[in-house]
Amino acid sequence: MPDAAPLLRLDRLAVSFGAVRALKEVTLEVRAGEVVALVGANGAGKSTTLRTISGLSRPKSGTIALDGVPIAGLKPSEIVRRGIAHAMEGRRLFGGLTVAENLRLGACTRADRDGVARDVERMFALFPILKERWRQLAGTMSGGEQQQLALARALMAAPRLLLLDEPSLGVAPLLVRHIFAALAELKRQGMTMLLVEQNIALALDLADRAYVLRTGTVALSGPAAELRADDRIAQAYLGAA
Repeated sequence: MPDAAPLLRLDRLAVSFGAVRALKEVTLEVRAGEVVALVGANGAGKSTTLRTISGLSRPKSGTIALDGVPIAGLKPSEIVRRGIAHAMEGRRLFGGLTVAENLRLGACTRADRDGVARDVERMFALFPILKERWRQLAGTMSGGEQQQLALARALMAAPRLLLLDEPSLGVAPLLVRHIFAALAELKRQGMTMLLVEQNIALALDLADRAYVLRTGTVALSGPAAELRADDRIAQAYLGAA
């Protein structure tokens, strides 16, 4: 990737929950058009990082900047308006609403009706099952179908940066392949993504660069292709010295 000012930069970000320090001076950046993976063992702070970027958790110290403009402390709805969408772990769909209604809610910050209509068709091209399930209640869909809807709903906000939290979690292997094929297509289209993913092979195959978190700190970072063969990733996952 060319050396350019990052779209997103976290500088010495620290987050605490009571006496527990979830993040300890995490510094990372994501440049426009690249996919960055954030990997590590359970409890390493990956989801907390995404939640803090999207305004769902508050930092204790450090900065978060989008295009050089500080966004830490803004309301989540304002952060969406600034161009960051978050597809959260657990999907968080409105189960009593249809696929169509969930997608429209994803575009609730937008006023460009024509653009919204075009993006609905784009979501159908990326995730064909959603067109088949257009009128179906989200809560009656399978886990993999719900995950595709959650991703599509986040994309309906027309984000400049997409935060993805465990898109393969609880999804059947066949649908995981469909989901990551869609993410690869988004990458080809130039979508900027920060990906948290339990399946490190999938994450590093998709990503341009990666950061490895270990107990709330960045233990390792570099090009994804190089990190695939780095034994220190296994050490970070296992908690070895």
